[in-house]
Amino acid sequence: MKHILLAMLISLSATLALAHSKVNTTTPADGAAVAVMPKAITLAFAKRIRLTRVDMIYMDHPAKQLELGDQAGFAANYSVPVQDMGKGPYQIEWRGLGMDGHAMQGAFTFQVE
Repeated sequence: MKHILLAMLISLSATLALAHSKVNTTTPADGAAVAVMPKAITLAFAKRIRLTRVDMIYMDHPAKQLELGDQAGFAANYSVPVQDMGKGPYQIEWRGLGMDGHAMQGAFTFQVE
């Protein structure tokens, strides 16, 4: 009986993991150092998701919510305009919904030198 329950739990966790999308790439890349602040950041996901919020944190300043514009549907690639706040570290935090309705979130950082 224990083996059956264990097999069911493993199967269920594998199914749930496949339902979620991960970020394949970001521009700038996570941990990158860039000479010039880009006009927009991009996020490319393995599967389509619907972004619900993207925040930018610059140094010790409060998070600034970025505008998603007309990017309201499900997509695999997003481009979000950003404001140049100067040299230093930036963190981008995102939230979204997978096609299965599960909440997702992640973050990446980059440095403007």
